Amino acid sequence: MLDVDREDITDGPITRTLVVLAAPLLVQNLVQIVQQVVDTLWLGRHSLEAVAAVGLNFPIVGLLSAVGVGVAVGTQVLVSQRAGAEDLYGGRRAAVNGTVLGCLVGLAVGLVVFSLARDVVGLFGAGGTVTEYAAIYLAAYALVFPIFTTSDTLESAFVGWGDSRAALYVNALAVAINVVLDPFLIFGWWEFPALGVAGAAFATGIGYGFGFLLALGMAVAGRDGFVFTRDVLVLDAGDWREIVEIGWPTAGQYTASQGARVAMVAVVSAVGGDAGLAAYTVGARVATVAFVPAMGLQQAAQSMVGQNLGAELPERARRTTWTGVAVAAGALTVVGAVQWAIPETLSVLFVPDAAPEEVDLAAAYLRILAYGYWAIGATYLLQAGFNGARRTRTSLVATLAQYWAIRLPVALALAFTTVTVPYVGVTVATLPAIDVGVVGVFWAVTVSNVVAAIGLGLYYRYETSGGMNARAVAAATAD
Repeated sequence: MLDVDREDITDGPITRTLVVLAAPLLVQNLVQIVQQVVDTLWLGRHSLEAVAAVGLNFPIVGLLSAVGVGVAVGTQVLVSQRAGAEDLYGGRRAAVNGTVLGCLVGLAVGLVVFSLARDVVGLFGAGGTVTEYAAIYLAAYALVFPIFTTSDTLESAFVGWGDSRAALYVNALAVAINVVLDPFLIFGWWEFPALGVAGAAFATGIGYGFGFLLALGMAVAGRDGFVFTRDVLVLDAGDWREIVEIGWPTAGQYTASQGARVAMVAVVSAVGGDAGLAAYTVGARVATVAFVPAMGLQQAAQSMVGQNLGAELPERARRTTWTGVAVAAGALTVVGAVQWAIPETLSVLFVPDAAPEEVDLAAAYLRILAYGYWAIGATYLLQAGFNGARRTRTSLVATLAQYWAIRLPVALALAFTTVTVPYVGVTVATLPAIDVGVVGVFWAVTVSNVVAAIGLGLYYRYETSGGMNARAVAAATAD
């Protein structure tokens, strides 16, 4: 049911092929969400400070992951275009080089962050206990970071080839091990040490270590022509250069978005305190569920667009993007409606010991986020259309505008804004004043999402009308 022939990617029905290719990725992302939910649930039973500490690290970890994501996307796009052009040897060699590059980048970044963990989290000015927990978590995460980047890059190579099921198998194994280990390493069950927040990070790293071994085993054994034979085990400077050229704007994109999220956490902490930070953390965790269909469709669309451009089918690549936009926006509208209807239930699920005012604040953020979920889906798929055409710089510019030109300025403006609320029969002079505060910061997130989706959609239409995909075909077939 989840089988997709590579011929279907360039010749089959677009909607069915996109959905079937994305289905394992959607399940994979759901599995990853399960891991994050389980982490948060166990940490919520440890303490509110533990949840806040992970929330403090949420954008930092995203920022740390930016370089790994750049290598993974560069590898996926390069493999997909070479597979579409029937350069199968070149596609497999690119997968090998991408995996090695992912490992080296993860090792270098992880060592630097480990040595600076306490200094980094100390910049946010959170409470003493939260800061201590956050530093411990970040240091532990940095130690296992090379495992994540290596595994993610090899998974992306499989997806670029058109085998999204392999990525699902890898993540299912990784998360299963993570879920089992969480309580043992966090609370010290049985003979295990009680590592607290560090235990959550180590459980994730161990799980993905086993996941990578599975991915490597599948690559050596071979799947649908994707196999690591001796002749492709060659370090090629040209492949490294192309992966970096394609991927560095994506790394910049993630750096820009996560950097802005770091700044947003600082603003939330300043105006909302620990309660606001916990609400922001719950919102970020629950919102990740909304990203599941968008992320799965984005990865599938990037592979389809890349392979169709490699096969010299620019119009089919354009139709793939717009089909993905429609599917993702519709799916996330449904997810947003569910979230809008039961925000208090979701808030209590994540932090069962939270005070009523903390639950109310988290519920308010979840409702505000839900209004812009359709835009998140549309933005992900429009970026896939650009990325598959090697226009990753466009996605970078769009992200810079979304986060730094819209979200952060609006958040700062609303965080310290006071408004008056009119009532019938009350004169202007006696109107009550209300501080917008942290709720204004929450609204800045949704406003930026909607503006980004509309702007990027208009620009994609303009660029494809001007021959963007035709130029991408010429570039892909010239390699």
